[in-house]
Amino acid sequence: MNTEKNIQPIQVVNHMMLHDTFSQWLGIEVIEVREGYSKIKMTIRKEMMNGLGIVHGGITFSLADSAFAFACNNRNVFSVALDTAINFLKPAHLDDVLFAEAKELHNGKSTGLYHIYITNQHHHEVAVFKGTCFRTHKSVI
Repeated sequence: MNTEKNIQPIQVVNHMMLHDTFSQWLGIEVIEVREGYSKIKMTIRKEMMNGLGIVHGGITFSLADSAFAFACNNRNVFSVALDTAINFLKPAHLDDVLFAEAKELHNGKSTGLYHIYITNQHHHEVAVFKGTCFRTHKSVI
């Protein structure tokens, strides 16, 4: 539940994006937000490639981490990552469009558990990310 009833999940995510210059640099676009859920996308650019000609794993991780942050904070309860893990399933390439969809599995008083699924424009699963967050007693906005 929101700490302030009049603040909607999209307002929290918009506030976060306004101050998140790294997500802005990634070119992240917010597609959908609701309590405990977010879906975002970005396009792979040349400077995101590694020396093997595929996207750097840190880029995919960062996309998933942003979706995780938007999902676990959008009730306006300041939450931080406690534990994260990622499994890379397929490589991403230059000009691929990646989507990250964060789904809440558990919304507790002090922790939350989320799975984030990263797919490309062909609906192929690229990676799976799991995140546990710690909930503070502060508001995002």
